[in-house]
Amino acid sequence: MSSPQPAGVITCKAAVAWGAGEALVIEEVELSPPQPLEIRIKVVCTSLCRSDFTAWQSLTSTPIFPRIFGHEAAGIVESVGEGVSEFGVGDHVLTLFTGECKTCRHCTSGKSNICQVLGLERRGVMHSDQGTRFSVKGRPVYHYCAVSSFSEYTIVHSGCAVKVSSIAPLDKICLLSCGVAAGLGAAWKVADIAGGSTVVIFGLGTVGLAVAQGAKLRGASQIIGVDTNSEKKGKAKIFGVTDFINPKDYDEPIQQVVKRITSGGADYSFECIGDTGMITAALQSCCDGWGVTVTLGVPKVKPEVTAHYSLFLTGRTLRGSLFGGWKPKSDLPSLVDMYLREEIQVDEFVTHNLSFEEINRAFDLMAEGKCLRCVIHMPK
Repeated sequence: MSSPQPAGVITCKAAVAWGAGEALVIEEVELSPPQPLEIRIKVVCTSLCRSDFTAWQSLTSTPIFPRIFGHEAAGIVESVGEGVSEFGVGDHVLTLFTGECKTCRHCTSGKSNICQVLGLERRGVMHSDQGTRFSVKGRPVYHYCAVSSFSEYTIVHSGCAVKVSSIAPLDKICLLSCGVAAGLGAAWKVADIAGGSTVVIFGLGTVGLAVAQGAKLRGASQIIGVDTNSEKKGKAKIFGVTDFINPKDYDEPIQQVVKRITSGGADYSFECIGDTGMITAALQSCCDGWGVTVTLGVPKVKPEVTAHYSLFLTGRTLRGSLFGGWKPKSDLPSLVDMYLREEIQVDEFVTHNLSFEEINRAFDLMAEGKCLRCVIHMPK
């Protein structure tokens, strides 16, 4: 492992969002040297996640601009700050939108992955000093999830990155730093799907299809996929969906359809859309007695959940899932190893490979519902 090396301010290109819903602009930005316990990363590949898209639209939160989005990324350590001992220059890493300090109450509990020190950052700044590391002509540029990977280089806290095998292809495993891992973990760690069970998944984007893959690998007997885009049916089958339902094809509530074809309700249901109204439908799609509903989506509007108490009185459980329950630094290397052993599918989620200059096309494709993951390749 290389020892810490002195680092200075560098100039690089980044895709800056200047306003809500506005096209990103490739700008020359200044990036500070890594501060204590931080590392600076040369981003190799990054992908567009639905949460980037939602935050860019600023439909659910106070707009924070100018800003550099992106959090699902893989890269190579360029320099390290004071006090960093676990990373060296040249290490291959995945960025983490929620970190793991390994010392707080949650990290040491064995019951949670919600780090109290390096948890989800929503204010556009770094965890350590509430400041920014990017600027354009002296003007601060805000971060996203303390990662900001839509840039040739970025800085993250050392607790918000994880070292991975150097033989793993960075243009594929970058998907494990958010969406694919989140879906697999929801199926395995949060719901703990049992073999022979019935599963229904609302929303067949990357996260929903990763849930389907997880259910398939656990031996679920019936995996129902619900989506209003019938073009997803073929892709869904690749990941294990046995029954595809488009709500537009029915005159009755979708939960009634699910209960009918599962003889009373699914054992597990997953809401992967980001629609709190669908959480209620997912709950109603579960069976009495032991039905478990897991919600993974980020709501775009109306964050409150409404459900009749009788749904819980009769034995249903509603669980939330952040990053699939994985402890990011502790657990992600094992997922990368599973990928290298061809035990999980990742490549199949990549529908488009784009150059950095084409980054706005990724936003267009997501808006049109024509992609799963667009991998953006940074200049070499």
